[in-house]
Amino acid sequence: MEKLSILVTGGAGYIGAIMVPELLASGHNVTVLDNFMYRQNSLSHVCAAENFSLINGDARQEDQLRPLVSKADVIIPLAALVGAPICEKDPIGARSLNFDAQKMLLEMLSSDQMVLAPITNSGYGVGEKDVLCTENTPLRPVSLYGRHKVEIEEVILSRENSISFRLATVFGMSPRMRLDLLVNDFVYRAKTDRTVVLFESHFKRNYIHVRDVTNVFMHGLRQFGKLKGEAYNVGLSDANLSKRELCEVIRRHIPGFIFLEAEIGQDPDKRDYIVSNDKIESTGFRAKHSLDDGIQELIKGYQMISNSLYTNN
Repeated sequence: MEKLSILVTGGAGYIGAIMVPELLASGHNVTVLDNFMYRQNSLSHVCAAENFSLINGDARQEDQLRPLVSKADVIIPLAALVGAPICEKDPIGARSLNFDAQKMLLEMLSSDQMVLAPITNSGYGVGEKDVLCTENTPLRPVSLYGRHKVEIEEVILSRENSISFRLATVFGMSPRMRLDLLVNDFVYRAKTDRTVVLFESHFKRNYIHVRDVTNVFMHGLRQFGKLKGEAYNVGLSDANLSKRELCEVIRRHIPGFIFLEAEIGQDPDKRDYIVSNDKIESTGFRAKHSLDDGIQELIKGYQMISNSLYTNN
């Protein structure tokens, strides 16, 4: 792969903290723009790399963004308020960062600059029972976060030199850890409390390891000419699971884990769908990290951290 200049906005976050070191190890010049809103030092271990640049700034500020964009061959826009709860808590911030700032960035680009964007498969909202959502399934997001992601994907794919990765619910350890993601949350509760109460436990979704998110972006860089102009679901094809089924998998690793179903109450996250990943797999990509691998990794990692800092809620 040729050496590229890559701009990663939000590159010190949960996904970027895994992706940026891999991009650097592949020989690319990487610039990260991040406002460090979670006071993280997740990229401290790559500061010695000569091909790494870091700007403490905000992706919503045009005067900071424009000179960085002008030098980049590739843009990976990770900067976002991620997840339904934080977007509902701060809808103005969510709109400004998840849509307005990304639209501004896209309008700065020349036609030959490449974009690889993380979108969410939560845009499918509520699917039909036992029917796999493909990239042609109508998008019906049920959260503000999902709506913004669907809106910005349309803008991204209106330019030919872009790829949209519709990511499943991400899990696994990262230097900028998040405990509010479903697998990470349930494993933490199983490890520390030995119990969890499930609301609407039949709701299903798909999952993907955070390192496989990096792997699919690296695949996208290598195969950009073949993949560009399209959206791709990215998840584990053997992990379309309900919340109850997820808990059953976790209990295989943490015996004694008890999960109770609430008779009243609702899950504020109404997503309920299963996803086909055939399209990305037909291009040669295969996720390498199973759900079981991730659970074992999380069990080890949770010996180091507590719940006080590692959440987006």
